[in-house]
Amino acid sequence: MKPFAQKMNTNQFRLSLFILVGITVNVIMGNLSFRFDVPIYLDTMGTVLVAAVSGVFPAIFTAMVSNVVSMVYNVDAVYFGLVNVLTGMFAAWFFRAKRYRKVSSILVYVCLLGVLCGTLGALIQWGLLGKPQSSSIVITVEMFAAYAKVPLFVSFLSINILLNMVDKGIALGAVLVFMHFYPKEKLIKLKNCIWKQQPLSTEQIETLRIWSKGIGRSVRTKMVIMLFFVSFALVFIMGVVGVRLYLVNEKEERKESAVKAAEFTAKVINPEMLTEYIKYGDKVQGYDEIKGVLTQIRDNAHGVKYLYIVQMKKDGYHFVFDVDTEDEKGFKPGEIRPYDKALEPYKEKLIAGENIAPVEANDFTKWILTSFVPIRNEAGQTLAYVGADVSITNLASYMRDFLFRVILIMAGFFVLILAYALWSTGIAIVYPINAIAMCLEQFAEGGEEQDELDKNVKKIRDLNIHTNDEVERLFHAICQVTLNEAEQIRSIRKFSEATTKMQDGLIITMADMVENRDSDTGEHIQKTAAYVKIIVEGLQKRGYYAGKITPKFISDVVRSAPLHDVGKINISDKILNKPGKLTEEEYETMKLHTVYGKQIMEKAISTVKGENYLKEARNMAAYHHERWDGTGYPEGLHGEVIPLSARIMAVADVFDALTSPRVYKPAFPMEKAIQILEEGRGTQFDAKCVDVFLEALPEVKMVLRKYNQHI
Repeated sequence: MKPFAQKMNTNQFRLSLFILVGITVNVIMGNLSFRFDVPIYLDTMGTVLVAAVSGVFPAIFTAMVSNVVSMVYNVDAVYFGLVNVLTGMFAAWFFRAKRYRKVSSILVYVCLLGVLCGTLGALIQWGLLGKPQSSSIVITVEMFAAYAKVPLFVSFLSINILLNMVDKGIALGAVLVFMHFYPKEKLIKLKNCIWKQQPLSTEQIETLRIWSKGIGRSVRTKMVIMLFFVSFALVFIMGVVGVRLYLVNEKEERKESAVKAAEFTAKVINPEMLTEYIKYGDKVQGYDEIKGVLTQIRDNAHGVKYLYIVQMKKDGYHFVFDVDTEDEKGFKPGEIRPYDKALEPYKEKLIAGENIAPVEANDFTKWILTSFVPIRNEAGQTLAYVGADVSITNLASYMRDFLFRVILIMAGFFVLILAYALWSTGIAIVYPINAIAMCLEQFAEGGEEQDELDKNVKKIRDLNIHTNDEVERLFHAICQVTLNEAEQIRSIRKFSEATTKMQDGLIITMADMVENRDSDTGEHIQKTAAYVKIIVEGLQKRGYYAGKITPKFISDVVRSAPLHDVGKINISDKILNKPGKLTEEEYETMKLHTVYGKQIMEKAISTVKGENYLKEARNMAAYHHERWDGTGYPEGLHGEVIPLSARIMAVADVFDALTSPRVYKPAFPMEKAIQILEEGRGTQFDAKCVDVFLEALPEVKMVLRKYNQHI
């Protein structure tokens, strides 16, 4: 556990340090270009570097943090976070796909990224900031627009795209130079810092992806979907809440401004002159001066759009002064305007000269608040009202601007959150679990061959998962379980091999006991067993009896072969070792060795419960003298009714009998023995068994030489 944890901490430190280097490069280069008003920013160089070495999420993180930190010297830098993020994503794909190896791919990368970032950057600067961020290109934009006879924005967009191509080309070139000269082994260590297991190659990742195709919805997909909706909801709620808070605060500020402007104006106006002003207007001495003062009050009051003095009567309100931001002429003295719909409920109070609270009139695109302050004479009689209107006009335009800013700021963080979800679930959950699952599947399907088991156990342990969480604990538990199972199977196999050796020894001992009673059958059991092995393997190689010949069948037949004549133990020595030809009665007695052999083997089988190789020993002992044409003994079986092991033994037994000397005959030459086998093909013997035996004559000769036979 400790080595894993230490390795993980070291990797985290290296990765964090490398990301910090990327952020520092971005901030320094961006600060220099901003300070000296250079139109090529180079503030994505660190992002491209991190993307090239560590992948997409570290690059996105580097991009966002760089732009947030850059607000120290450029408050608008945060709006370009999305541009930097897109650069990191594109660069990560570019280096992961190894596109940098071709000059043509590099040019395409620079052009595409230049168009993408140049267009988005131009829209942000022109639509949000209202002007190019670098003042040094303003003159160039104007000159190009005049020369090409295109709108200023088109001119700026074209120039910005070209500058971004140069910018991204310089950044990419610097990173490629760095990667060329930086030690390769250190680069590999930096690349592997992101992994929390044995690093996977591109091919291994693709193998895991193909292997996990059957999964309905992976953990990564679920996590990304959840974070997508959570992040989207968060951004939406923040935008709505931000707009509402701003509107509430703005309303309160402007309401207070309207009230103060109206109160101040009421103090400036001489009530005794109102009748003269409304009757003669600007002909009255000092009228224009008063209107100028009202204009100054309006201009200095935040949000006040209209400032006017009116007298309230039943037919409407009669203007005395009117200062209008949209129409400087406004209403003339004495002009009458009907009461607005919003003022109808307050009409009687206004005519009576009473105080009323500020009145709101609003719809989706326009909100207006009017504050009425009475102008009273010394007797307290209301002679007129000062009206001050404040508004938040073009609300839709404001909301678009505000939401555009919010979206630009949050988009980068939105992508960062999703990238983190993909990266963290992939590196810490999906890849480790998929790798474990795939190795376990290979372990389960690898069979019981010890070498294969050991190989699969090593493959699992080599995953070296060090996530420092439940996944790592699961990994260590699985490593221990698979190791224990492999060792248990190793122990079982050793015990089985020892048991098998003991059984084989008993078989050979029993066969030797029978053979030693027959003075003319030297080495018979060894040779017939060797011939049986040659025939059964030949049948397997040719694909004969594929449903029957399995590895277990081959093993059972070869091991059982020495017992094919075990029944001779019940035949008397007088008959068994008779030097001359047997009488008919003696021959019938000799034939009974097949029946005795069957009885002996069945008794052994009943003693040893369950499936075992002795069943094939019984078949060979009982039926190795049966003939393909049905004229054999003891039961006269024919064709494939005769057990396959007995048909194999028939060929091996006859060939050895022909090529071995007996008390009643000399050994036949090999050619004669082969001729007899060929003559019996399809009558005495299974033709397929004869064919494969004759095809393996070089091996047959080796068996004969081994036992000192002369061909």
